[in-house]
Amino acid sequence: MKNRYIAPVLIGAGIALALYSCGSTIPDNVKAVTNFDKSKYLGKWYEIARLDFKYEKGLNNVTAEYSLNDNGTIKVDNKGYNAKKDKWEQSIGKAKFVKSDNIGMLKVSFFGPFYAGYNVIAIDPDYKYALVAGESLKYLWILSRETSIPENIKLDYLRKAQEIGYDTSDLVWVKHDKAN
Repeated sequence: MKNRYIAPVLIGAGIALALYSCGSTIPDNVKAVTNFDKSKYLGKWYEIARLDFKYEKGLNNVTAEYSLNDNGTIKVDNKGYNAKKDKWEQSIGKAKFVKSDNIGMLKVSFFGPFYAGYNVIAIDPDYKYALVAGESLKYLWILSRETSIPENIKLDYLRKAQEIGYDTSDLVWVKHDKAN
């Protein structure tokens, strides 16, 4: 008798997971950049620092390249060098705007229907440096169009991240020494 309830419960849990994973969130008290210019954001970015997680663990020379797909989504091409394995690793995904394309709040997917938050929360007027928050305080990136970032911008982004509640002492500072 109990077995007849297993399938509906599993289906319900699967639907709940699918609905949850298709959304995008932003940490509390954090606002995405408004007047965001998608065309200026496209192109190659160098990862300067990140809160480490399993898909980037051990990677240096990390870049993200954004370009437009034919269907209006953004192609995300992440690449990094794994010194232990002596090889480049690459992940290609897609990003979509959550609200409108002039708000830096996106959701990104590398695995089918599962999306995660990608929120541009600070960017300079020339789109050379960006501070990106994930959907929780576990994910944070500092990006630059070059392999380094000016100290004043770095300190400003660190201060902003700390005010939000990020533990910036956990940041991994990415080395850029291989041509990619």
